[in-house]
Parts: sequence; structure tokens; C-alpha cells
Amino acid sequence: MLSIWAQTLADLAPTLAQLPADQPLALLLDVDSGLPEKQWRRVWQQAWRESGIRQPFSPVDGSGLTALDQWLDQRIRDRALLLVVAVQFAPQQPAGTAEAAVGLLFGNRLTQTTLAPMAYLHRPEQERTPSSDDLLYATRQALDWVPLESTSIERVWRVGIDAQRAVAVASVLSKVPMSIHKTGLCNLDVMLGHPGCASPWLGIGAGTQAVQRGAGAQFIFSGGTAATGLWGTVLMPVSALLK
Repeated sequence: MLSIWAQTLADLAPTLAQLPADQPLALLLDVDSGLPEKQWRRVWQQAWRESGIRQPFSPVDGSGLTALDQWLDQRIRDRALLLVVAVQFAPQQPAGTAEAAVGLLFGNRLTQTTLAPMAYLHRPEQERTPSSDDLLYATRQALDWVPLESTSIERVWRVGIDAQRAVAVASVLSKVPMSIHKTGLCNLDVMLGHPGCASPWLGIGAGTQAVQRGAGAQFIFSGGTAATGLWGTVLMPVSALLK
């Protein structure tokens, strides 16, 4: 597991090196592993020490997009950037799963221009109960946070969602018009396997890479091991807000 932590931090290090050494970080570790927590935390601490990353960090409690939602509510004026490192490693029930590691750096309203942003993530919304109607409501609410029409969504991602909930996602897409006829629905579970706790973060990372390659707005349906209901999240290109 040390090599996974080390590679993830090595990928993040060049970005963090652009920040002052005293830039505070709020660190969310989202981990699902068959290893005992005490063991993987010890390995994590070693990887961090050896990474050369200078910024101080304070831990953030919670997991998944619930933790991100709480961070937006409670720390919207915080000077800290939110660093998320999510890993699924050696899951206890490996059938149909994928080992995955994701590192993401978020800014809030106060810090979103500390570095040049790659994309804008809008507040995620979670269905209140696992039902097609509630997922439709959450999807529409997630879209309401964004200053664009749903027809501007060019790509939809599905990740960390069990097969029985696929019908609910299809139902929503039949009722909410999105311009996905060219790229369709990108099902990361089929491509990679179920990434567990890393699901929402993997979806955000994949969507951001698509935006970086010139794609338009992205919508992400995500679940995961910690999610009690599916989430809807919108990613927008930076240029869309500059027009």
C-alpha cells in the first residue's frame, strides 16, 4: 500500500509545490481496505513524510460527498484548501471491485483562485431515499446550483452504483434533457470495476480530465461504500463562468 500512497502524493506534489509552505490544508482520507486501520495509517504517515510536501494539514472527519458538503457549509470562509486522498485497496469482498487511488484539491469561495482552477465543482445533492423520484429531485437540485441549462451537460458519468439502481439513473436521464447523444453515459463501474469509497472522487477526477481536454459541462451520478443514497454533481469548465 505504501507504493499507492507514494504515487498518489507524487502526482499531487507538483501542484502543492506552487503553494506557499504555510498554506494550510484540510485533509480528508477516504479509505476502504482489508488492512487494519492502524496499519494503513502508519503506512500513510510514512508516505506523507517521504513525499516532500511542506504544507501543514489538519484532518477532516467523515467520508464521501457528505464530508465535502459539510466542508462547504462549515468552512466556506476557511483559508485552508481541501485535499482529498481516497483509496480502495484489498477490499474484503473483491469480486467485481477495483483497486483505486484518487487525489483531489478543492478550493472554497475564498480560496478558489489560490491556484488556477481546472474546473468548477458545484454543490452535490443526495437523494433522500433510494428511489427514482428522489434521485430525479436530487438531480434537478444539483442542476439548479449551476448557472446553465441541463441541455448544456455534454457527458454523464456513473460510478459506484449497484446494478439494481441503474434503472433509477436511466429513468432520470429520460426525464432530464442533457446533450449526451455523442458521448453517452460513461459507466466507470463497467470500465474499471466498483471503486467503493473512491467512487465519487474518481468520477470528479474523470470529469475534470474531460473538461481539461476541452469537453463541456459534466454530470456525475455516484454512490460508494459510505453512501446511503446516490449523489448528483455538476462540473463546469472555468471558461463557462468567464463568458
